[in-house]
Formats: sequence, structure tokens, C-alpha cells
Amino acid sequence: MSACIDCHCHISAEDFDKDVEEVIECSKKAGLLALLAVAEHSGEFEKIISLSQRFPGFIFPCLGVHPVQEVSPGHQRGASPQDLDGALPIIEKYKDQLVAIGEVGLDFTPRYVSSETDKENQRLVLIRQAQIAKELDLPLNVHSRSAGRPTIHLLKEQGVEKALLHAFDGKPSVAMEGVKAGYFFSIPPSIIRSEQQKLVKQLPLENICLETDSPALGPEKQVRNEPKNIHISAEYISKIKGVSVEKVMELTTQNALRLFPKMKLSSNSD
Repeated sequence: MSACIDCHCHISAEDFDKDVEEVIECSKKAGLLALLAVAEHSGEFEKIISLSQRFPGFIFPCLGVHPVQEVSPGHQRGASPQDLDGALPIIEKYKDQLVAIGEVGLDFTPRYVSSETDKENQRLVLIRQAQIAKELDLPLNVHSRSAGRPTIHLLKEQGVEKALLHAFDGKPSVAMEGVKAGYFFSIPPSIIRSEQQKLVKQLPLENICLETDSPALGPEKQVRNEPKNIHISAEYISKIKGVSVEKVMELTTQNALRLFPKMKLSSNSD
């Protein structure tokens, strides 16, 4: 079986607290070489680091502040610069263990942004994290819901050279601007039920990575997604591109290793 890499998932989510060992075991059996664990807020940074230490050479940590922050269960708001206060010291503390800064980005879904100020606050949070990524020579793992064009433009303005745009929901023509800038796009299993199938048609395989975004964006709505479902993304891309699943897995793995060079896989380590 060909091997692949899950470039964006939330393995620290509470959904996995009871059976994380089993979930990891199943994902390895499904051919996963590694997964990148992304953060949404500073409250889960230590948990992600501890998971990466519990599964060394398999779970790789990305720390960052997401553009949407939860205030209380079911109540969310756009990020603001104050959200970085608790995050930056922890990023500094673990900087040598990180493979990327993320999950960062912009989210202009109307329920999170009611004014230009809200958008500006999100931009400031992204700009600061883009600067940190540059200082640490790390790529960005990026969210851009309802904000594809502004996100890509901001990354380019900030001189970001290495970025993964996860579950991109913008127009394929906007994605191609990202391709020109050298950015990568990761495709989750939900692609089989999504509007974004044209995107896969247009993106060159050289710019595609695989992700699950577990526990979200699975093949079925409202069912917990797991990293083992990565093969669904690979099979879908293979069908659209007219190449073998093995080829998709091989190329997307090479792309992931090129984009995240600090990822040292256990099979390749001493």
C-alpha cells in the first residue's frame, strides 16, 4: 500500500480523547506516514506538543491562532490581536519542535465579521503570525473560509513563500494565483460531497497535498472524520486527474515533505 501524509488535522480535539491510540493505530494501518496536528487557540498548544511527544515521528505539531475563536460553547467570534498574548510565549518555548505555524488565516463568514474592524483584527493576527513564521523559517498552515482572495493577497503582500491552503473554498481562478506564488492546497475527504470539485480539476498535482481536517470535513456530514479516511481524498483526486491512486499518494507525499522540511518521519530517522 502506498503511504501518505495528513497535512492538516485536529487530533487534539476532544472527539479523540477517549480513543486516540486506536485512531492513530488505524491511520497507520491505512498507510499514513504522518499527520500534522494544527491548533486553533493557545489553550490546546501544550496538548498538541504532548501528543507529538507521545507519538514521535508520526504526529508533528503546528501551533497558531485560528481566525475564529470560541468564547463559550456555541458562541464564536473573529480573532483579535489580544488572542496572541497567551499564544506567542508558548510558540517561542516550543519553536524548535514545530513544523509549521497554524492553523492561521482569515474567515469572513458573516456570522464572525460584522464590521470592517473585525476583518482588520483578523488581518493583524494573520500578519503577526506570518512574521513569526518567517523569523522561524516555518511554513503557514492556512484557513481561508469565505476569504480566499483576501487571504492569498495578504500572504503575497507579506512575502510569505511557503503556505498550505487547507480546504480552500474560493474560486479556482483565485487558487491559481496561489499556485503562481508557490502555495500548496490540501484536499479533505469531504471533497466527494463538496462544491470544490472544479478546484481539483484545475490545480496541478505538483501543488496538491492531502488532509482530513479530522474530526471535521469527513465523507459524511455529522460523522466524526478520522485520519484513516485520507485515502478517500487520494482516490477522488486520482479519478479527476486520471492517474493512479499510488501516483497521487507518492506526489502528495513528496509535496508535503517539500513544504514541511522539518517533518522527520520515524521511518527515515536514525
